[in-house]
Amino acid sequence: MEQLREIVFFGDYFEKFYALQTFKVKEKIDYVFFFITHAERIPAKFLKHMEGEKGLYEIRVDAGGNIFRIFCCLDRDRIIVLFNGFQKMTPKTPKMEIQLATRLMKEYYATK
Repeated sequence: MEQLREIVFFGDYFEKFYALQTFKVKEKIDYVFFFITHAERIPAKFLKHMEGEKGLYEIRVDAGGNIFRIFCCLDRDRIIVLFNGFQKMTPKTPKMEIQLATRLMKEYYATK
């Protein structure tokens, strides 16, 4: 299977989040990353646009009954830029996490 997209990190937010996860959660995150970098069409089950946030997406990971979200943006449709990640504990995504991701996305585009 050919790789169609590349994943890059902006800052160390995602790396810090990833380091805190269990082996099983890391395995599932890695699986989702492989899928979204290699699949021609990515289902909303794995990658979804954030309503009301232009250009911001969430990578969706379900592992062992827990829900995780990783914010990102797409740069030239071939690069997935990762921002912050968190474990989702409530039905609504915390505003604080969205605000951080939006700020990081603006910083990313300002530094290009």
